Amino acid sequence: MSIDHSNEPLHGITLKTILESLVKFYGWDKLGELINVRCFLYDPSINSSLKFLRKTPWAREKVERLYLKLKKKKQKKG
Repeated sequence: MSIDHSNEPLHGITLKTILESLVKFYGWDKLGELINVRCFLYDPSINSSLKFLRKTPWAREKVERLYLKLKKKKQKKG
């Protein structure tokens, strides 16, 4: 039996990939403005941010929502 993941837009996308995409598009400064968490504002790195996001569900949710908005924005542009 196969599972339908069509309603899960983040299926198969790692948190690291999401974070790297956001940093590449926005940069750490803008990302810290959009999601006010210390790991984005002070001495940011992918590894420290991943560690924090994996332990902090509310912050991870904000990052995932921002990624989905970015993805929609890119799809509209074509």
